[in-house]
Amino acid sequence: MSFPRTSTAAFAACLFLALGCTAWADQPYLTEFEDLPLAPGLTEQPGGMLFESPTGRIVEASATGDLSPDKVKAFYSQTLPQLGWEVVNGGYKRDNEFLRIDIDGSRRSVTVRFSVVPQ
Repeated sequence: MSFPRTSTAAFAACLFLALGCTAWADQPYLTEFEDLPLAPGLTEQPGGMLFESPTGRIVEASATGDLSPDKVKAFYSQTLPQLGWEVVNGGYKRDNEFLRIDIDGSRRSVTVRFSVVPQ
């Protein structure tokens, strides 16, 4: 039995809030991907894209910030499993979606690109 994506995300959010895991609860979320929080220090860039179809959604978004790539990686490696994402093949999988996070930058400034495709 599988649950709709929104039910899974809502359940995960409620579960971790109830357990006191609220470190990411106050974070802003991507505009086009309402259940993916921005790492602290990132600012979403305009021009994101969302396309929904019967087979799933395609989402593209980007964010920039003055922080290290390691901090961005650490945030998402800790946060995404709490939201139901499983680490697979250089990205994350949840339900029928695959999330890829590409991080470009130096020790103090990054550009992060998020993409979601149906799988």
